[in-house]
Amino acid sequence: MTDFLLALIGAALVNNLILGLPLAADALRHARAQALGPAAALLILFVAPGAWLLQRLLQAVDLAYLHLLLCVPLLAALGGLVLTLLARWRADLAQPQLWPLLLGNGLGAAVLARSLESFPAALALGVGGGLGFWLVLQLMSDLLERIEQCDVPAALRGTPLLLIAAGLMSLAFLGFNGLGAA
Repeated sequence: MTDFLLALIGAALVNNLILGLPLAADALRHARAQALGPAAALLILFVAPGAWLLQRLLQAVDLAYLHLLLCVPLLAALGGLVLTLLARWRADLAQPQLWPLLLGNGLGAAVLARSLESFPAALALGVGGGLGFWLVLQLMSDLLERIEQCDVPAALRGTPLLLIAAGLMSLAFLGFNGLGAA
């Protein structure tokens, strides 16, 4: 039982699977951030107003409970479209393995957009959310590049330093709290 508890705590806190896997943590590296930033910004721009329109349509026919179920195929189609557009726009940024990360970002935007009051608010969420995600991704990528050139103690290399950097970035952006509409 003790081994189970230690493995549970280790997986949840010490060896965080999401930050440790190349799929998520490696997305903060400069090459992948160059592709993920514009792709996620474009996807969020399309998904937020689309999810708002879908919610209003489903409310009109009294099927609002199907919103999340219908958003997933919409996200899959838009994610594929965004990656195709990105590959045609700049072939060096084509990375089809970004699809799961895009779906996660799009799903967050779809859930946030469904509670908004108007279409312009959903459009503003799409533009602002996409550009904000791109900005934070670029800032984290640049910060990690600078950290890699520094002499970091062995205990802080990798995931611990990534968590510290993310925490400091979130505190910095917390200073902007209250500037936007609630």
